[in-house]
Amino acid sequence: MNVGVIGAGSISELHLKGYDRLKEVRILAICDTNLERAREKASQFGAEYVFEDYNELLALDMIDAVSICTWNNSHAEIAIAALKAGKDVLVEKPLCMSVAEARAMEAAVHESGQMLQVGFVRRHGTNAKVLKTFIDNGELGEIYYAKATCTRRIGNPGGWFADKERSGGGPLIDLGVHMIDLCWYLMGKPKLTSVVGHTYHKLGNRSNIEHLSFYKAADYDPDVNTVEDMANALLHFENGASMLVDVSFSLHQKENEVSACLYGDKGGAEVEPELGIFTEKYNTILNATPQIDSLTFDFENGFNSEIEHFIKSCKREEEPISPIEDGVEMMKMLTGIYESARLEREVRFD
Repeated sequence: MNVGVIGAGSISELHLKGYDRLKEVRILAICDTNLERAREKASQFGAEYVFEDYNELLALDMIDAVSICTWNNSHAEIAIAALKAGKDVLVEKPLCMSVAEARAMEAAVHESGQMLQVGFVRRHGTNAKVLKTFIDNGELGEIYYAKATCTRRIGNPGGWFADKERSGGGPLIDLGVHMIDLCWYLMGKPKLTSVVGHTYHKLGNRSNIEHLSFYKAADYDPDVNTVEDMANALLHFENGASMLVDVSFSLHQKENEVSACLYGDKGGAEVEPELGIFTEKYNTILNATPQIDSLTFDFENGFNSEIEHFIKSCKREEEPISPIEDGVEMMKMLTGIYESARLEREVRFD
């Protein structure tokens, strides 16, 4: 199979490494608006073609599938063009910027007959796979509550991440999407009915902080920041379940926190920061720790697993575990939280 990668920023490295390790895959082309950056990646991974315009890459008949690793505001446009060009698509999270864009992408999938997989990479972690097996076999019973947390005390990457026009938002759409999706997926993907959300713009990007380093985007500018510092929300689902969401780029707290917890009537579980399963036996509370290589999410292995699954889905050997329909539902949740915060009231999905 011949693949192309559109967008040669930091996240593309994990896609490229994932493809590079597969013998049946050839990285044929790389595209980026920064042509020099695309050339560097092409040299590193042996790509034959380099483009500045993604339309030129999509015009290559030899390309079977593409990864889209660009700014969020370009996901829909590029994905729809790729689908119309007869390519299967792996698009980084979030799917796009709005429910309307998500619906247009869904229509393009159905009209083209091509496959689109959303980059919900944490579904591919060993810890998530193991827990899903326990859940599917009824070990947690009915899951009625979940908590999704990803809070940074200082962690606004700046650059396009901090520019709402390009990113669509801050920690909610960048970090929260991972944890919300992971919990929702493990809950069995219940239908969303309503959202109550809040966003805050209190601390800014904390660019004044000294002696403590954090990841900065290639185009980091401390004077540019139009996204929220933090967000929280309560999601309600048709089956009566609910999810509490808590995310931040900037927050006065002791340390960063990543946590995804699920609670059922037979048992509970924590998938992050470390996999654990909690229940009771013979009137005694029992905490179980699965004996696996990594109890937490391993980024490189997770991306390798995601890419391998994508290629198998392209060959129609497997059904994608994160299809376009899941991306549409996630956009409802994310945009619903932002809309609820803007309107200062509950937003319903009837």
